Amino acid sequence: MSQPSSGLTAPLAGTALSSPKSWIADFAMLAAIWGSSFLFMRIGTVEFGPLPTAAVRVAIAALFLLPIVWLRGLMPELRKNWKRIFFIGVLNSGIPFACFSFALLSITTGLSAILNATVPMFGALIAWAWLKEKPNASRVLGLLIGFAGVAMLAWDKASFKPDASGVAPGWAVLACLLACLCYGISASYTKRYLSGLPPLVTAAGSQIGATLGLALPALWLWPARMPSSSAWLALLAVGVVCTGVAYILFFRLIENAGPQRALTVTFLVPVFAVLYGLLFLGESVTPWMMVCAGVIVCGTALSTGLLKLKLGRQAK
Repeated sequence: MSQPSSGLTAPLAGTALSSPKSWIADFAMLAAIWGSSFLFMRIGTVEFGPLPTAAVRVAIAALFLLPIVWLRGLMPELRKNWKRIFFIGVLNSGIPFACFSFALLSITTGLSAILNATVPMFGALIAWAWLKEKPNASRVLGLLIGFAGVAMLAWDKASFKPDASGVAPGWAVLACLLACLCYGISASYTKRYLSGLPPLVTAAGSQIGATLGLALPALWLWPARMPSSSAWLALLAVGVVCTGVAYILFFRLIENAGPQRALTVTFLVPVFAVLYGLLFLGESVTPWMMVCAGVIVCGTALSTGLLKLKLGRQAK
């Protein structure tokens, strides 16, 4: 999945928020699409390996998006801002996609998606440290609750002994959390340096940057045996639909609904990811996972200001 998200608490500069009817369909569609990305990455990474999976995904997305940018006459915007957009692509797509692909070798798609739901929490933490968006007591409590939920969920997977996949579950969990940290950093970077750019330019340019960043490592680690047609089709789906189309929807959602509302899509993504895992991969969902997911979602909602508690004097 692999989705860029944010801990931002205010709309992008110059953004006029639209009515809910104009963005709620994008919100639901994006959650369903990003939920399926874990399924497709799981299918692809078994045969391609983590880095080639991430590289093929972003390369397909770049090939899909770049002609649209050119047809709409947005190439000057891309050329003007290419350095920062390419950088955000590595941080917001390249590294996270590689991390999730690695993690999916050892842990389930549902667990990966639940961990991905911590993205807004990391975003809030980074915004606090970098953009000086000081949280009030309710948000600090949310951060503590959210990270407690992560610790509860990760405790069962704390083993750093490789399993049958050759990857230790503990490293897989840490890889997911590193991806979420990258998303949080990239959100604050985007707010500071890329506000106001057309969503299509940001989406296409970021995938080009991620492709360039992953190209050499992916070629070095390319599988000796040609992957099957099903693995190629999975990466085609995750590249075109879950990355190309989804990123257009995501950046449009930020523009129309504001970053705080847009980031809450990560709450709904695990629902679809768990459902797809149950239906197509035969994965199981334990009651403990659901309890931990609830704790994480509550903490994230508090840390981003979606939910508020009256704890003494609240900063406005």
